[in-house]
Amino acid sequence: MIKKKILMVCLGNICRSPLAQGILAEKCKKFKVFIDSAGTSSHHIGQEPDLRAQMTAKEYHIDISNQKARVLTTDDIKTFDQIYVMDKSNYSNTLKLLKNKEDEQKIDLILNAVHPGSNRDLPDPYFGGKDSFKEVYSLLDDACEKIKKQLEKIQDIER
Repeated sequence: MIKKKILMVCLGNICRSPLAQGILAEKCKKFKVFIDSAGTSSHHIGQEPDLRAQMTAKEYHIDISNQKARVLTTDDIKTFDQIYVMDKSNYSNTLKLLKNKEDEQKIDLILNAVHPGSNRDLPDPYFGGKDSFKEVYSLLDDACEKIKKQLEKIQDIER
């Protein structure tokens, strides 16, 4: 039985959130966790992740090619236990979907996992080159490692 559901959110769901989903899924293979991703815009619905994101993930032996971009919904807010957004714009757009104030505590900027309370944006690599994707991968890898450690603590408590 899945004990935790985590959603990664960026703008188009083709660069940052698919990478975050892939990285965290790889790190959390042994946990009872479901990880997905979505975008706050509908520009890329049904598309695979950006080829540069796929190539970057593949360099680290992570395959994200089977992911398809989709739009964040109000049902996602109800369904997921934790929602990590990539920047303040994604945060603001996610808040607009809230049906109740309590759900706001589920949403956080992903880099707060590494730098609590700093509210830093994860750069969008879309208009950059390969180095931009590598930089984003590195930042996400650090954040996902912290999230994994939090999940380990939860799993230990629930045993």
